[in-house]
Amino acid sequence: MVAPNWVGDMVLTAPMVNLLTAGPEPPPVDVLAPDWVLPLATRIPGVRHGIPSPFAHGVLALGHRYRLGRALRAAGYSRAVVLPNSWKSALIPAFAAIPRRTGWIGEFRHGLLNDARRLDPNALPLMVERFAALALEPLEPLPRPLPEPRLLADPAAGRALAVRLGLAADQPCAVLCPGAEFGPAKRWPVRHFVTIARALAGRGLQVWLMGSAKDAQVTRDILAGCADLPGVADLAGRTDLAQAVDLMALAQLVVTNDSGLMHVAAALDRPTVALFGSSSPDFTPPLSSRARVARHAMPCSPCFQRTCPLMHQRCLEDLEPNAVLALADQALCP
Repeated sequence: MVAPNWVGDMVLTAPMVNLLTAGPEPPPVDVLAPDWVLPLATRIPGVRHGIPSPFAHGVLALGHRYRLGRALRAAGYSRAVVLPNSWKSALIPAFAAIPRRTGWIGEFRHGLLNDARRLDPNALPLMVERFAALALEPLEPLPRPLPEPRLLADPAAGRALAVRLGLAADQPCAVLCPGAEFGPAKRWPVRHFVTIARALAGRGLQVWLMGSAKDAQVTRDILAGCADLPGVADLAGRTDLAQAVDLMALAQLVVTNDSGLMHVAAALDRPTVALFGSSSPDFTPPLSSRARVARHAMPCSPCFQRTCPLMHQRCLEDLEPNAVLALADQALCP
């Protein structure tokens, strides 16, 4: 499988892998993925190996792709499923001479893909469905309901890491994920996260602020608003992606922007409240029966912009913490 480039999209490949490995003699599935999502590959049930794809976004590096493809010929793969829609993403399976190369038609890929499918977006409105359909034969109906995405976690490793980070691994915790790689239009305001953190701490929960190093400023701002409270910890940039999976698996609750970590939380089957503003849960919702979606409807949303084009961001500004807390209670006690 040639994997997508975003953390959340990587999680959404899990039902496709489930379909590929169904049957009495499941084939091994290896995943070619960029370094920043590769740690999730082997956390997906059914995946055997992750293969690093060392190409920066937008870089062709044709010779390097050719050499990697030739090196993969020795593995004797019988099929490649190419999930990104770019021309570049289909090159390595072709260079590897993989007999069957499946993907959606896009960006001049005829010839590179010899099992090219035409997407009907109305029949497959969810991204997870579009991935899963590529595991099947052409025109084969998608089984419904699809299995929910699942990730494998190591709770013992998570508890050991919590101790190393100075956290109380034996006490209940809530995880807040205030970042969003796509842009600020997907980020709930800091003051709302502070209100939630204080409310959850008042209920006796530790509060762990999680994200990448790029989220460090927003997590610092939230921590500053909780400076008088014990048990609030800023973990942004202090874990890698695999460690974040193991830590999040310990959470009693996750409150998160629409981000890659939202999909991780859902795939770990953690009670989750997902905050949507500029984006839409109609395409990439958190896929878990224990997840709840929080939205404040506006005529201009979803706009799918990185920053609010109207400069008010009311879709998230007006999404009140009390409404999110009510959904958290539902997620905790379905």
